[in-house]
Amino acid sequence: MSLNASTFSKSFLILVGCVVLVSGCGINKIPTLDEEVKASWGQVENQYQRRADLVPNLVNTVKGYAAHETETLQAVTEARANVGKLEITSDSISNPAMLQQFEKAQSALSSALSRLMVVVERYPDLKANQNFLELQAQLEGTENRISVARRDYIESVKAFNTHIRTFPGKIWHSMFFSDLALKETFEATEGAEEAPTVEF
Repeated sequence: MSLNASTFSKSFLILVGCVVLVSGCGINKIPTLDEEVKASWGQVENQYQRRADLVPNLVNTVKGYAAHETETLQAVTEARANVGKLEITSDSISNPAMLQQFEKAQSALSSALSRLMVVVERYPDLKANQNFLELQAQLEGTENRISVARRDYIESVKAFNTHIRTFPGKIWHSMFFSDLALKETFEATEGAEEAPTVEF
């Protein structure tokens, strides 16, 4: 009887030792990094959504002063609608084609907003409008937040991808997390390190 208790005690201690060893060796780092990538992607989406939500108010404010600029206003509205059609979740960020499509739509909206700001320069009364000034400040702040969110996302993807491609993460990935693929990041475009300049 004491032999069985002694054997059980040793087996239990070995099991506890294995659990402690495995939990301390970095096996949990892969899901932790994966969640960080998803959370930072959520911030990217959040900031782009914030910008998209500003667009209707901006268009309506400009329309009141520059109604005959219909081509520019329509381009902004259409670009915003195209952004709204895309549904990219944290589960689909490993798909390079989807991320490229998302980035292209966001870039088109940035371009349309830039053209709108050129139009605004022709209307001094609009530039002095309090509502427009508030929208201007919100848009500038949002562009900065987008830049920060994209940077944080890129860093979290780098950490995840590096970990699953290097020792010991590569071993844990192949044994337990092979369903988690390398994550895609934004393609760098010229001047991407700076937030777009919005001049009013």
